[in-house]
Amino acid sequence: MTELKNLFQPIHIGEMELKNRIIFLATATGYGADDGVTDRQTNFYAERAGGGAGLLVTGITMPSSLGRPLPGMMGIYHDRFIPSLRQLNDAVQAYGAKIAAQLGLQYYWAKGEGAPVEEVAPSEVSTRRDSAPRALTIEEIRQIIDDFSEGVRRARDAGFDAVEFHCGIGYLINRFLSPCTNKRTDQYGGSFENRMRFLLEIIELSKKKAGSDYPIICRISGEEFMEGGHTLEDSKKLAPILEQAGVHCLSMQAGWHECRTPLVHMSVPRGAFVYIAEEIKKVVNIPVVAAYRINDPILADKIIAEGKADLIGMARPLIADPALPNKAREGKFDDIRPCIACGHCLDTVMVGMPMTCSVNPRVGREAEYTIEPAKISKKVFVIGGGPAGMEAAAVAATRGHRVTLFEKSDRLGGNLLLAAALSYKGEIGNFASYMETQVKKSGAQIRLGQEMTAKAVEEGKPDAVIVATGTSAKVPDLPGFKGDNVALALDVLAGKKVIGESVIVVGGEMVGCEVAEFLAEKGKQVTLLARRERVGDDIGRTTRWVIMQRLRNAGIRMETKVDVVEITDKGVRGIRRNGGEVEFFAGDSVVLAVGLASSNELAQKLEREVPAIYSVGDCVEVRRIVEAIEEGFRVAREL
Repeated sequence: MTELKNLFQPIHIGEMELKNRIIFLATATGYGADDGVTDRQTNFYAERAGGGAGLLVTGITMPSSLGRPLPGMMGIYHDRFIPSLRQLNDAVQAYGAKIAAQLGLQYYWAKGEGAPVEEVAPSEVSTRRDSAPRALTIEEIRQIIDDFSEGVRRARDAGFDAVEFHCGIGYLINRFLSPCTNKRTDQYGGSFENRMRFLLEIIELSKKKAGSDYPIICRISGEEFMEGGHTLEDSKKLAPILEQAGVHCLSMQAGWHECRTPLVHMSVPRGAFVYIAEEIKKVVNIPVVAAYRINDPILADKIIAEGKADLIGMARPLIADPALPNKAREGKFDDIRPCIACGHCLDTVMVGMPMTCSVNPRVGREAEYTIEPAKISKKVFVIGGGPAGMEAAAVAATRGHRVTLFEKSDRLGGNLLLAAALSYKGEIGNFASYMETQVKKSGAQIRLGQEMTAKAVEEGKPDAVIVATGTSAKVPDLPGFKGDNVALALDVLAGKKVIGESVIVVGGEMVGCEVAEFLAEKGKQVTLLARRERVGDDIGRTTRWVIMQRLRNAGIRMETKVDVVEITDKGVRGIRRNGGEVEFFAGDSVVLAVGLASSNELAQKLEREVPAIYSVGDCVEVRRIVEAIEEGFRVAREL
């Protein structure tokens, strides 16, 4: 068994002692209501405290009523919030974990109660599309400084063990620190010292109101990756000044929301930004936190062992599996539900929805989605070994049902295996392996290479059947679609078809994008034809721009608003949807990625033949991993 000798050593941040080196980083959940704490929010944090994290940091807790956050954030701008915040803290601290309130403001603010919301900044410098910020006045700056310090005072009164100032990713404090957005000519801008003044005055006043011993963490973007912004060398000058000002810990971020550098995406290697913490650690004597794409406790332990950081920050890995710390400490690495870095949790919050997770259906529903032993053990058939089927089988068997999982191919995983075909999508392959392991450990029987018919199911006499038969590829009824040079995208990803050197991919949504890049990785010359105005229109907003960047870097030609009318042995004929003339796109091979169709014929045949039948995943409707896992879990827990 791999022994983690460093990750579970205690450490001090100021006078606060943590039982281990794992921090659950601040993340927006969208679970609050009217700027207050809800039971849903408390349950979410308590679950992660019970899972073994040493320190939990809340998502942004607003120190000003004039700030305008994403929906569901918490407030700390009035004493009326203290009782509910204390209840949250009690729930976390009951597990021996510590909790810090993250205080921060984004870009939006109002001049007063009832005033219109506007974007504000230290200077009238736009960094985002359609952005026109107003420069804050000296009076407003001083009001915000006081608001922050009052928030720190309330945090201590509410029982938080520490506070963290959000000083990164282009939020308000960061915009004062960075030369790319702070062009002021008064005492809050210009020189390096003046640009730091806003944050330093917040720290100074906070210490006066909450006490100099109260632990303060600053979360900063060590590399901004913005033109004219802070480099790592600039941050190495900033860090000692913050230490001297009485900051007790530095938590390192990278980039801004606006920067065009992939940061937390699946294509980013694990631990890619540890170097930032490593360099900052060289210039300070206070603890430094490394973060971003660290979802492996063995890697986390190695980072600390090598002296590159003192603590490890994890957000999405502890969303995917709150018990990651406990499982890692016990050596149960195979039981850690892996984060796949898909960005779904970010996508939901970005559009104002409560956070959900692709791989963990219990996120935000910790109190409701419990797994209880079955009152009566039933004979259950699960048909289909994709994500929905595997989740259903594992949960049902764990509850005590007698489960048999049937998969027609020779391997579990379904479309997860095809989704993992690209070189950088190993995290999905890891998740497929995890799911297979959990099915085996649950005690469910697995029957590979066995395609179930309605007759076979009836003869087996199950008490319940869960159908998870997935999808089949759509095939357009076009002239030439049966040609020898035509292949289906799923067959190409599975390695079942030999493809020529120049390829036309018909279909510009996620599957089309993935198969196009898959072929480009193999040295093919690829043209991607999309019917919609945008390629990859069904990809989440936090991920799509990275995928587009990768397609462009791979040299893939992308054409939009094209209706294919004929496939020939030389390529494809198409008409532009804006009324253009017929165009010919030459290629040796044509790959069809025009969508998937639900495969639910078996469920329809069994509808009146078995005592209870349930359909889950893509066989209900073609969707994503998140719906497949949630449906498989929900049906199995209710059997």
